[in-house]
Amino acid sequence: MQDATQDGTSQSDLMDPARANALLVTLGIDRQIAVSEPLPPFFHQIYFWDAQPAQKLGGDGHPKTGGLIPDTGLPRRMWAGGRLSFDAPLRAGLMATKTSVCESVTHKDGRSGPLALVTLRHEIRQQGALCVTERQDLIYRAAATPDAPGPVAPKAPRDEDAAKEVRFSTTRLFRYSALTFNGHRIHYDEDYARGTEGYDGLVVHGPLLAQLLMLFASDSADGLRRFSFRATAPLMHHEVATLCRKKQDLWVRAADGRLCMRAEFATVSE
Repeated sequence: MQDATQDGTSQSDLMDPARANALLVTLGIDRQIAVSEPLPPFFHQIYFWDAQPAQKLGGDGHPKTGGLIPDTGLPRRMWAGGRLSFDAPLRAGLMATKTSVCESVTHKDGRSGPLALVTLRHEIRQQGALCVTERQDLIYRAAATPDAPGPVAPKAPRDEDAAKEVRFSTTRLFRYSALTFNGHRIHYDEDYARGTEGYDGLVVHGPLLAQLLMLFASDSADGLRRFSFRATAPLMHHEVATLCRKKQDLWVRAADGRLCMRAEFATVSE
């Protein structure tokens, strides 16, 4: 359920453990979460769906702008990054409330044309206590020109202390899209991703990469205190990626050495 408020929107949802367990399977984690147990960090992404009818969706499958997110006149949406604070773990089987506001909209001229940078702030409470504060950074751009050359991706470091290879099947991307109710076609419609958006395949969700990095840092909901991430280059579903960690720094390195995401974190004990 989503309601408009004077300053934004408010949604309530039951933290259904069955949905959390479906995400664990999607992530390849062999465990189960029972009622009242803490959810791993960032699992709130699979709740608080914004289910809109087909006529309110854009050509890319995302809900059209004009509500919480102002209409910038730029149709192409990308999740650029985010910053999260974890004050208390969300618990499975209990109701939670998420309030959202649009903190800022900034227009810029980038190398590929006009950009709109949008920051949303989400606060999630359970039993009256603030559990998660998330700032979500979105970029809106002009429609893609498939034949236009993409930006040069930065090179990823190779001095990590720990590393883990991960792979992404089309089924894994579809399941994550379904669990997060994300209709963006670049994640499941390969003809659209290649022919309209100009990618070299299906795009791995930025939040999915961030989720894997968070679990690589700490799979305990009461162990992670802060986490921030920034997408730097898209990762395709057919590419092998490496999750890397060096002290409090994390990153995703593609097989060709490019940096796809960088992140940093802090735990409760720090």
